[in-house]
Amino acid sequence: MSQDKPIDVVSRELRGDILFVTVNNPPVNALGVEVRRGLVAAIDAADADPAVQAVLILGAGRNFIAGADIREFGKPPLAPYLPDVCNRIEACTKPVVAAIHGAALGGGLEIALAAHYRLAAPDAKLGLPEVLLGLMPGAGGTQRTPRLIGAKAALELMLSARQMGAQEAHSLGVVDRLVPEGDLLAHGLDYVRELLAVRAPVRRTRDAQALTDREANRAAIEAARVDVARKSAGLFSPGKIVEAVAVALEQPFDEGLRIERQLFLQCLDSPQRAGLIHAFMADREVLKAPETRAAKPRAIAHVGVVGGGTMGAGIAVAVLDAGLPVTMIERDEAALARGRAYVDKVYSGMVAKGRMSSDAKDSLMARLAGSTSYDALAAADLVVEAVFEDMAVKKAVFAELDRVCKPGAVLATNTSYLDIDEIAASVSRPGDVLGLHFFSPANIMKLLEIVVPARVSADVVATGFELAKKLKKVPVRAGVCDGFIGNRILAVYRQAADHMVEDGASPYQIDSALRAFGYPMGPFQVSDLAGGDIGWATRKRKAATRDPKARYVQIADRICERGWFGQKTGRGYYLYPQGARTGVPDPEVEAIIDAERVRAGITPRSLSGEEILRRYLAAMINEGANVVQQGIALRPLDVDVVFMYGYGFPRHRGGPMKYADTLGLPQVLADIREFAQQDPLFWQASPLLVDLVERGADFGSLNQAE
Repeated sequence: MSQDKPIDVVSRELRGDILFVTVNNPPVNALGVEVRRGLVAAIDAADADPAVQAVLILGAGRNFIAGADIREFGKPPLAPYLPDVCNRIEACTKPVVAAIHGAALGGGLEIALAAHYRLAAPDAKLGLPEVLLGLMPGAGGTQRTPRLIGAKAALELMLSARQMGAQEAHSLGVVDRLVPEGDLLAHGLDYVRELLAVRAPVRRTRDAQALTDREANRAAIEAARVDVARKSAGLFSPGKIVEAVAVALEQPFDEGLRIERQLFLQCLDSPQRAGLIHAFMADREVLKAPETRAAKPRAIAHVGVVGGGTMGAGIAVAVLDAGLPVTMIERDEAALARGRAYVDKVYSGMVAKGRMSSDAKDSLMARLAGSTSYDALAAADLVVEAVFEDMAVKKAVFAELDRVCKPGAVLATNTSYLDIDEIAASVSRPGDVLGLHFFSPANIMKLLEIVVPARVSADVVATGFELAKKLKKVPVRAGVCDGFIGNRILAVYRQAADHMVEDGASPYQIDSALRAFGYPMGPFQVSDLAGGDIGWATRKRKAATRDPKARYVQIADRICERGWFGQKTGRGYYLYPQGARTGVPDPEVEAIIDAERVRAGITPRSLSGEEILRRYLAAMINEGANVVQQGIALRPLDVDVVFMYGYGFPRHRGGPMKYADTLGLPQVLADIREFAQQDPLFWQASPLLVDLVERGADFGSLNQAE
């Protein structure tokens, strides 16, 4: 009986003269259509029943209401729409009180704001984070919030997408009362009885007066406009949020709601919304690997790190931040001291910025042990090798780990490119060997590639995912190949960029085009930041197996031969005068490029920003398709997550494979075939891309099939 379904997710019970309404839509009480219908029915019932004097709304389980129902994303909306639900709650002729615990986010907070009074438990988290999905509050949030707490606080809350705790919400005036730990229902009923005892009126947020000081609020709106233009250039919804709050200041409430809805629908129609929602969903799907479903992780109580260089020390910081003790191994006392000093420098910087107390730093450093003997790793549950990218060196480390580590310890390598199957085959326990590819700086970058060799045990892979969770990293499962997911694809689109430089574009023009697309940095800036010597070493390693017919651009080699490795040497593709972190174009690099064009017999031509993007992204997408087809990535969304978290791909575009779907795969394939007329060896269309175009399918269909 479908008419009974709302009772399942929104129940109501009369407690004396108070109608107690419970939202019970596991797991997070999302605002699906049945919840919306149930809330309207409950308010209608309260208004119609003379026995009801007030309404108390509460969420079952661990949350009040955590926001929209993601299962409805991309589907036609069903009535009642959330703005109508909020308006109906606010229009109730009897006091409505929202009792908040856990998450009251997005539409959940809009429901609470539509209530007449609010109380919050200590664990309450309140926020309007729609901007993360390319959206804006669309059910009165941009109109009620500034009326309640002023434009400045409302804009900060919406534009930052942060969640505020109960204390802050109370101090701002978002909630009226804080309650202690315990039975929230009992506290809520007590509060409602108090309100009834003093004949508290229906108090509608639409009538709140925080916008009375018009000059101060106008100044806050103008400041937000400037801030959005600086920090969110190219993003659609932040500007619409500011516009809606400006409307709240200048227009009556009902007109504000009408305009808010128009702006919300514009956000809904934006490709950025589709990209950001794809990113949101991909973040969750990427955790679903076959091994995490098949096995439980091993316990991790103590971690070893072999290598105290930039990467090893960064990994040590990430593990210490997770609350685990770390034992660092280095070849001699001087190297060990440098590794410890690097860790100390990270935490000292946090103390200097007021982000950590000296006592907290001392506590963290006390959990860092160091040794020049591998025997110190005897008790470690997991060891990460982070030494020089050389197979012989890494095998020597693993021989020592095989000797000293206890049975069941996970032996992980942080290699960026090398064959982990070969490393695993060199020890007596290949089932314990895993790739954990961190990205530098390892304590900051969120991506962690979990690289799965052929003979690894499923519980070892599950342990890698569990470690990522402890470290607050985003794990992506990758198969073994040269470069895994990210660096393999990087090698190809970086070749495309080098080809364009030799053909006539400057590195600075290419970087500019990629920044305009939404990248924080272009590929040549990234090379200078990472260090040009890293790519140079890889190119030399691969030189013997390079196809002699393949085009090979030598510009980067000429730059590296001069010892110009980027920021750390003061020059690379860019000049970094007096240790500056932002480079300036280098005429000598341009001269090297000119000379290399002459040597290669190339007459330079002009490339537009549009052509640069087409070539760069087509190379990325094409190799991404190969990586998926070969099973190196489980799904296209895994490629998207790698590039959003590890390589700066603009999140609002959803990753390269989602962006390809947005462009249309026939267009991408047509571009590749056009470019192949000049270089058929480099521009070979991925069989997966060809197949999808022939079937009229897209990469998204492969995500859904998983």
